[in-house]
Parts: sequence; C-alpha cells; structure tokens
Amino acid sequence: MNFKKAFKNKWQIICHTNGDAAIDQYIRAVKAAKNAYGYDDHRTVMIHGQTLRKDQIPELVDLKLFPSLFPMHTFYWGDWHVESVLGHPRADYISPTRDALKAGLTITSHHDAPVTAPNSMRVLDATVNRITRTGTVLGPDQRLTPYEGLKTLTEWAAIQYFEEDNKGTLTKGKLADLVILDKNPLKVDPLTIKDIQIVESIKEGHVVYPK
Repeated sequence: MNFKKAFKNKWQIICHTNGDAAIDQYIRAVKAAKNAYGYDDHRTVMIHGQTLRKDQIPELVDLKLFPSLFPMHTFYWGDWHVESVLGHPRADYISPTRDALKAGLTITSHHDAPVTAPNSMRVLDATVNRITRTGTVLGPDQRLTPYEGLKTLTEWAAIQYFEEDNKGTLTKGKLADLVILDKNPLKVDPLTIKDIQIVESIKEGHVVYPK
C-alpha cells in the first residue's frame, strides 16, 4: 500500500496489524505519510493490534491512530496463546483496551467475522470480562466497564469511520439504528452479558428483526 498516496488524497487507511513488528512497520509508514502531507484528521485504523506493546501506545497517540482491537481472542484462543504461542505476560496483554483508552485513544472492539461469529454480546462480554474458555481471566487490568464496552461498539465506532454525524448515539437527527435487548448490560452481572438476547433490531426506524 502507498501510504503517502493515501494521505495526499485524504483516503482513510484501514489495515490489519496483528504482530508487534507489523505495528512498528505501520507506525513508520503512517509517520512518513503524515510528515509528507500533514493530513491531520486521517483516522487511520489499526485492525487487531493483537500484540500491541506498551511502548507503542504513545506513538499511536502521537499519530492519532484509531485501534480497532480484538479482545474476543481472549475467549476463543486465550488458553492457546498462553500455552503455545505468547505465554505470560504477553498473552495477558492481548488487545490492551484499558491502556489504549487510558492513553486517550478512541478504540473499538470487533469480532472479525467469519473468524468468529458476529455476536455483539460475545464481543461485549470479551471486552468486559476477558475470560478464556477454561475460565481464566486473561489480563484483568485490561478489562473495560460495560458502559465503555458499549461505546466501543457504538459511539466510538461511528467516530472511527467518520460517521459520528448520523450514527453512534441516540440523538435527534441521527439514523434510528438500534436494538432492543431483553436485559440491560449495564445492570446485570457482567459475567452474564454473553447471555443477553436481542429482541428487536431496528434499521433507520424500521424493524428488520424479527420480520
């Protein structure tokens, strides 16, 4: 990808950078493009950031990058990462949502379908609880609150993709895109978030589920 060409034309860049070396490469490319063309509101997105290091976070802040992190890995493959890939403490730092948020970054949390099922409650569960299949909490200091987790799926996602003027919050004048849930994720035991069911899905004011 020609990053300088993208910045020159003010095209948004959205790129998978899973390993920390790939993130280093991404940072270098974005820095060079930004220095060349000075495009300030570029909202370049770093997809996954699976092994994002602590020392890389300040660089993301300086460059105004938007991390779209993947804490669902803690549930689906967390035990495997501990046992055979990353080990401790690197596996505990998979998709460090808390540190990224604390640094002032606008973050989102995703499911990467079809790698995992497009289940927003499971995404929220992983972002809030970070529990592996065997019940281990992987990186408890990187958990978000349920409210913060919801914002990664709504308001902050809209900002990340230049859609904050018509999506992301329940605000007069924005698209009536929303869901009705059978329980309030802000009031239930966080460990039961994954069990919350969608009663209705509404798109631009029209019920699309159930039909």
